[in-house]
Amino acid sequence: MDLKFTAEEEAFRSEVLAFLKERLPQRLANKVSNGRHLTRDDMAQWHAILHEKGWLANHWPKEYGGPGWTAVQKFIFENECAIAGAPRIVPFGVNMLGPVLIKYGSEAQKRYWLPRILDGSDWWCQGYSEPGAGSDLASVRTTAVRDGDHYVVNGQKTWTTLGHYANMIFCLVRTATDVRKQEGISFLLIDMNTPGIEVRPIVTLDGEHEVNEVFFTDVRVPVANLVGEENKGWTYAKYLLTYERTNIAGVGFSVAALARLKHAAQKITRNGKPLAQDPQFAARLAKVEIDLENMKTTNLRVIAAVAGGGVPGAESSMLKIRGTEIRQEISSLLRRAMGPYAAPFVEEALEEGYAGEAIGPDEAASAAAQYFNNRKLSIFGGSNEIQKNIISKMILGL
Repeated sequence: MDLKFTAEEEAFRSEVLAFLKERLPQRLANKVSNGRHLTRDDMAQWHAILHEKGWLANHWPKEYGGPGWTAVQKFIFENECAIAGAPRIVPFGVNMLGPVLIKYGSEAQKRYWLPRILDGSDWWCQGYSEPGAGSDLASVRTTAVRDGDHYVVNGQKTWTTLGHYANMIFCLVRTATDVRKQEGISFLLIDMNTPGIEVRPIVTLDGEHEVNEVFFTDVRVPVANLVGEENKGWTYAKYLLTYERTNIAGVGFSVAALARLKHAAQKITRNGKPLAQDPQFAARLAKVEIDLENMKTTNLRVIAAVAGGGVPGAESSMLKIRGTEIRQEISSLLRRAMGPYAAPFVEEALEEGYAGEAIGPDEAASAAAQYFNNRKLSIFGGSNEIQKNIISKMILGL
């Protein structure tokens, strides 16, 4: 693959940069770059800006509202957005459910749900993980029993990211128990306002409410909300996970984080010299930069495979492993660079408008919180150990 951009691609990059300069609110860019908390309205604002431009669902086919970009154009856009400090596109509707509906949904489902994902009418969350069924996703126990024109759903989901904002959830549910566990799962779309649904917050060690538990008690879901065929949900789940794992890799976010790290390493001094000149720190910095450059190439190959109509298999698992390891290493190096300034954690310092006394460099406020939050990256979306098993089976046949 030729990694040099053509004149047309460089022109597209200029178009993206001009768009970001004109339409990305500086307030949002400052919050992202400084590790501040984003509100629901912040995320929805950027969603709406991209939708208005027609650039929101950049990997959807044009007939469903995508811009019709090539793999390289997607790569350029995502990297420039990350470097500029644009908020992450909330992935559950656009990047996860959308591709599943386009490939496996009925025409009625596509006509109804896809426009609502684009215009923000629905905020989706993901109902996959359960207590005892995380990386071993085929062990889900939430049941859906057919009762006329409805399924009756009972069970529990956990680690439901941004579920407290969502009005819809796509769920893996068990519709058969007398078959191999992967063959008894179905894929349901569930309205979060249906009677019998309870959302309970999970507050993490950094005081953040990002994830939740969701309980279902005799929740009635129309059969029309079944995606594809009953008991075929495992196929759709695997297809969705290839997109989730590619997004978890976060190439663009690693590029932006590395730039911030290198900037910090130049202005922070140790023994009268910039930290970037410390041999041990410089060696780790160089290694993670080399790893990131290699991952960029893999990312382009995976996106190109999808653009050509394929579904990434082992490649998405490879990207997930290396991507999460790189993001963790960058956040670890930033925390080390901050030294003692990373130790105190003032939660209010991560909120917009904080007027308290700054502790250390600008990057210090969020260094510890980001480091600990990023430890989860190698676990969710299927732990990295599970990804290695997938690679072994798909490539080596083990």
